[in-house]
Amino acid sequence: MTLPHLAIVMPAFNEDEGIRGFIDEIRDSVASLADRVSFHIADDRSTDSTAAVFDDVADVTVEVQPVNRGHGPTALAAYRAGLAANPSVLVHVDGDGQFYGRDFPRLLAALTQADADVVHGVRDGRTDPWYRKALTAAVGVLIALAAGRRIPDVNTPLRAYRPDALRVLVDAIPADAAVPHVHFSLAEARAGFTVRYLRVASIPRRGASTTGTMWGRGSGVSLPPKRLRQFVRGALAEAWALSLRPSAPLRSIRRPEPASR
Repeated sequence: MTLPHLAIVMPAFNEDEGIRGFIDEIRDSVASLADRVSFHIADDRSTDSTAAVFDDVADVTVEVQPVNRGHGPTALAAYRAGLAANPSVLVHVDGDGQFYGRDFPRLLAALTQADADVVHGVRDGRTDPWYRKALTAAVGVLIALAAGRRIPDVNTPLRAYRPDALRVLVDAIPADAAVPHVHFSLAEARAGFTVRYLRVASIPRRGASTTGTMWGRGSGVSLPPKRLRQFVRGALAEAWALSLRPSAPLRSIRRPEPASR
């Protein structure tokens, strides 16, 4: 099956070392699967040349955000930019390039063959510091208790969505949400979205510097940075307010009637 229009969306911050090569790799992998492929980058006020890397590339649009707001709000901005292009399918992935382009056709095949609303790329072999893995595991336990079932890799940034399903999620969440993918995963489970999970390889961030990531990189960092500890406290409060408390607004999300596919 050939898609009429595939949109790839990315939040990015200081990724000029690797982002162009990553997009080239994705394009090569999916070009035969869609009549049109477009890339939409939300740049979170990078201090390097990320915003200018694609000045000469026709299928890539870069929207520099008004202020630096962090990963969650920038991911939501990328989603909205992709939805505005009216794609047939939308794929989200972080601009740090921690996946192989060859897994994108597998993600799309899982979405179309299962007639799913969303496919999550479940990361194998993560090279993140131990505390990021521990945080993901702890959040996974919390969300499993709330959803009534385990959700693999609850915060994975690699996701393929049907636009009708994604719009329901994006429209329901505040633009400044810090952990939108956690909210998405829980809402999908509660609302009966058709979700598929696909194991994919996770690789180190592309690029030699550490300026493109908030939380540090590699396994040698022994303690969580203070900024991460502050982020976790805020994210937990947000999760309670938006998704977990009995009257949380995101509890009202309902799966849309599937559009013609």
